[in-house]
Amino acid sequence: MTVETFRSLHHDRAPGDPLVLPGPWDAASALAFAEAGFPALATPSAGVAASLGYEDGQTPADEMFAAVARITRVVNIPVSVDIEDGYGLSPKELVARILDSGAVGCNLEDSDSRTKTLKDPRRHADWLAEVRAAAGDRLFVNARVDSFLRGVSDPAEAIGRARLYAAAGADCVYPFAAPPEQLPLLRKEIDVPINVAPLPGSPGIAELGRLGATRVTFGPYLQRQAMVAARKLAEELRGGRAD
Repeated sequence: MTVETFRSLHHDRAPGDPLVLPGPWDAASALAFAEAGFPALATPSAGVAASLGYEDGQTPADEMFAAVARITRVVNIPVSVDIEDGYGLSPKELVARILDSGAVGCNLEDSDSRTKTLKDPRRHADWLAEVRAAAGDRLFVNARVDSFLRGVSDPAEAIGRARLYAAAGADCVYPFAAPPEQLPLLRKEIDVPINVAPLPGSPGIAELGRLGATRVTFGPYLQRQAMVAARKLAEELRGGRAD
């Protein structure tokens, strides 16, 4: 599927109908979500890491891209991939590897993966501009904004970063861990689509859309719920209670 198809899914949406993108962690989960009728998918780095036996943020780039390629091979819908902060690759190589994996979109975050601190927003915007220049229109870029995650509660910080990243060519911004009550302000002040991940106790998907979310993703939540079900089944098998 093409990036144009994926990009079009983000526009002209009714306020209570955000784009819902489940997060597959391997080929089998991707196929299950595709067969359920979702129009596109968005991999979570933490979920893929867990499936490969790594802690979040510790997956080698080669293994991440190989996992993404297995996912895109089994589905015929667009797939966006969480590439964390780019694994230190040059923009040209990063874009080439994303496209080679079969993905049409990516998440790129503005935290340093080693120090867990926010990057300088203007330098990060310059880097995103280089990614956009390397990709042209071939890649949907979702720029994650980590200010809320890193303890900066003032929404002005997230808005400022989001505007810089949009100006640099990001198709969408992702103010990670944004409190739901801040979404109307973010929607008002940011001109590109907004990605939201539900927090514990968050409103439902339709309400998140009405508050300002253009699309909803789930991070590693779905993979973790699947593991809860697997552990329950394992306990039943161990106890001889499974049918």
